[in-house]
Amino acid sequence: MSPQIEHVIAFNQLYEEYNQRFIRFARSYVMVDEVAEDIVNDSFMYYWENKQAIDDRNISAYLLTVVKHKCINYLKRLSLEEQAKSCFQSLEEWELQLKISTLEACSPEKLLSDEIQMLVQKALRSMPKQTREVLIRSRYQSQSNKEIAAELNISVKAVEYHITKSLKILRIVLKDYFPIWLLYFQGDSIRLY
Repeated sequence: MSPQIEHVIAFNQLYEEYNQRFIRFARSYVMVDEVAEDIVNDSFMYYWENKQAIDDRNISAYLLTVVKHKCINYLKRLSLEEQAKSCFQSLEEWELQLKISTLEACSPEKLLSDEIQMLVQKALRSMPKQTREVLIRSRYQSQSNKEIAAELNISVKAVEYHITKSLKILRIVLKDYFPIWLLYFQGDSIRLY
């Protein structure tokens, strides 16, 4: 029998004898069956690839040491991942707290800065009179489309058209301030000077 075949037979016997024991050992630390099996299989593969350089007097102890180190490496990597998640979660919590405190500290007057007020006024002045009138009645006087149509003697469809047209103009003018813009148009008064 050739030495290569003898090595394969010896390896298979070693594998059969220790594989399940090593898996149980690894599982007791990594707690996941598939991971334990991968660690043990990688350890046997490492042994097979390096068998020429390994002292063959106590192969089972050597293999168990390899399994142990692979378990340690896995657990260290897991620990680092958990630390990174925790750090990321802490950062997310910090950002959330910052947003909350910023929102609590800001007042509507600060949100509605002179610059935004100026842009809104300019946009309103640039609108046709009826479009501006429909927007003011809809958004600032909280009138329904039906009420606006009756008071201005136009159809409900015309009211919807003017609202769409005015909001499109404002969206373009206030694109850089869009979140604040939404707050602004919930107000109940507007200055057109």
